[in-house]
Amino acid sequence: MDTLRGRAETLKLARLLDVEPQRLAFLEELPADDVRLFREHAVAALFGEDPVLLDRIAGMTKLLPAAVAAGIAQKALGPRLAAALAGRLEPARAADIIDRLPVDFTARCCHHVDPRRIAGIMGRLDDDIVVRIALVLAERGDHLTMGRFVGHLRDSALKSILPQLAETTLLRTGFVIDHPERLGHIVELLDDQRISAVIAAAAEHDLWPEAIAVAGMAAGEQRARIASLTAAQPEGRLDSLIRATAEQGLWESLLPIVSLLSENELRAVAALPALRDPAVLDGLVHGVVATGLWGDFLPLVGVLPPSARRVVAGVAGALDDAGLDALARGVDKEDLWDLVLPLIELMSDSVRERVLAVRAFQERSAG
Repeated sequence: MDTLRGRAETLKLARLLDVEPQRLAFLEELPADDVRLFREHAVAALFGEDPVLLDRIAGMTKLLPAAVAAGIAQKALGPRLAAALAGRLEPARAADIIDRLPVDFTARCCHHVDPRRIAGIMGRLDDDIVVRIALVLAERGDHLTMGRFVGHLRDSALKSILPQLAETTLLRTGFVIDHPERLGHIVELLDDQRISAVIAAAAEHDLWPEAIAVAGMAAGEQRARIASLTAAQPEGRLDSLIRATAEQGLWESLLPIVSLLSENELRAVAALPALRDPAVLDGLVHGVVATGLWGDFLPLVGVLPPSARRVVAGVAGALDDAGLDALARGVDKEDLWDLVLPLIELMSDSVRERVLAVRAFQERSAG
């Protein structure tokens, strides 16, 4: 899922550096983990600035009642400096001051808080103020800031916040969540009806990349649950998912999710009009060659309509020698010969002869 992770990491870095995401679009070509590591170094550099001065101010606030410190933060410091100061205070003291600030001001501060300090502060805030801050951020469409904080929220706060958020907000926030390991648990707090509504919103608002990314980050049972609920959607919605995936080259992200479907669900997907489109199938085959996801792809091929299977066979047979060798080695590695041989049988005699002459196939025959 590097393509989608790369997009999300680029958005986060652009926000951190206060530049337009388009200026950093070239970073999407780099491994997502490299961009994430650079962002972490940038956080350390940006939030490590002037620690002595900030520590002096933080020390002075200890002598003031929390209400007075809150007034100074709002009227004299402003959101950026107030947020920097919060990162230098003991978490309990920061939370005490935040409790006395207007929610709107606190929400503006959230964007500037040192991400490394969020967990300690959030753990000491009452649910009521957390909920109100979250709703202000949602109203502003500040999904990147929400993505920083959501992984630190208690279930009690999440259960109050989630029902009040638009489905599009859930998708956009989940896409940029800083702690994706928490996403499965957050999804678990949503019932099937709400998840289906989120899926419908992805189709209606062209947010399929965000939806695919969220499903991919939700591990185990919750990923399979999302996959199953998606497969139950009307044909038009599912077809738009396939076409969006094809247009943006997201097969590496979608196929592992499709592989979780039951046979009946897989047949419903295989019957979609988009999967009878030769251009879509051509891109799909080449996407699988590039990613090696044969184990996720071939079961889908097995239930495609005959005409679509023939198109796939034709595209596979037209691969260059390197592509065919990658196919054979991928199939051999996962022992998928029973799935690929029927595909080879659909090829013309001349193409089949060329395919079987590839070294990896020869080694299979010799073995």
